[in-house]
Amino acid sequence: MSQGIMTHSAWQTALTQLDSTAKLMMLPEDVHQTLRNFDRILTVSVPVRMDDGFLRVFTGFRVQHNASRGPYKGGVRYHQEVTLDDLKALAMEMTWKCSLAGVPFGGAKGGVICNPKTFSKSELERLTRRYTYAIMPIIGIEKDIPAPDVNTNEQIMAWMMDTYSTNNGYCTPGIVTGKPVNVGGSLGRTDATGLGIAFTIASAIKHKKMNLKGLKVVIQGYGNVGSAVGKFLSEMDCKIIAVSSSKGGIYNPKGLSCDALINYYRENGSFEHFPHAEGVTNESLLELSCDVLVPAAMGNQITQENAGKIKAKMIVEGANGPTTTEADQILAERKMPVVPDILANAGGAIVSYFEWVQDVQCYFWCEHEVNTRLKNLMDRSYEAVYALSREKKRDMRAAAMMIAVKKVADALLIRGIYP
Repeated sequence: MSQGIMTHSAWQTALTQLDSTAKLMMLPEDVHQTLRNFDRILTVSVPVRMDDGFLRVFTGFRVQHNASRGPYKGGVRYHQEVTLDDLKALAMEMTWKCSLAGVPFGGAKGGVICNPKTFSKSELERLTRRYTYAIMPIIGIEKDIPAPDVNTNEQIMAWMMDTYSTNNGYCTPGIVTGKPVNVGGSLGRTDATGLGIAFTIASAIKHKKMNLKGLKVVIQGYGNVGSAVGKFLSEMDCKIIAVSSSKGGIYNPKGLSCDALINYYRENGSFEHFPHAEGVTNESLLELSCDVLVPAAMGNQITQENAGKIKAKMIVEGANGPTTTEADQILAERKMPVVPDILANAGGAIVSYFEWVQDVQCYFWCEHEVNTRLKNLMDRSYEAVYALSREKKRDMRAAAMMIAVKKVADALLIRGIYP
């Protein structure tokens, strides 16, 4: 749920953010134009023999934005509304996310247009293996490393890894990240994005001189990422007062039990009729009075229509692109702090990098070491963005983009153009 399907404006938003950053930095025009474009976009046919014997042909993509700082890295999503523009926006964002975090990867994104919820497990396996085979010429442990995203998981990563390994004739666990631990996955990977968001909130609260204990938090999108955020913040003595799924949410100003929320959702598939809580819509949940609002569901949830009604003291973006460009301007005018997605939700990308490093070295770390290293990188990134934000008197998103784009631009310039 953390990286929901975006709207048709996602690509335009990504370009607008880059163009604004280039202008602020006075980026050379040739570098600007290079970063606006992509190294490679591959479209593939994915024929699959379905269980009923009929052959269906699906369309798949792999988008590679920029590899100036290292191999491409990014998720693979299965969804009936996947568009090339969405994947382009997400691949570009991944470049900035890795750059900002100090991870030596460039951005990529992949996907197949399909509704995996209608597939049997065997159909899903055949789709995955054929898609992997189709993109094999451009992926590799030192070229492009896929990962899970919307409607894909560690089982799908295991099939991708096995398909690539079988075709190469030897086991290559580092070809994907987000795998099961017993085939080269990393401890700590499952909760990494949520834990990273919790670390970010702790850093932001420290700078605001607020207290974590009793901090009132609203989380839109209580899926894998949102529930992990809730769990870790609860352990920090924060108070989760509202959460939601795609079917709506619940609110209790006295706080909600994270364990009870997870168990209830697992049993019922929604939060409807959750005891001792008031029902709220996803839209009204965003406008609740709270200390921290974490939009961790779909893109484009905070818009020019509702940005003026948000009562949170701070927004920390858990999803990719939850705030539109127009909403950003309104929030800036209201002087409402927004911690951007490329900073706040980078935990998954960081621990994916750790997984890749462990696979390459064939040497694995304990979960405490993974989480400690994650905290170090998240804290370092936050401090750098906060400092530049203060120095340039710009919002956190502008500061984060300036740091991220500069690292990629510097790498591009020092490497030069071949031939």
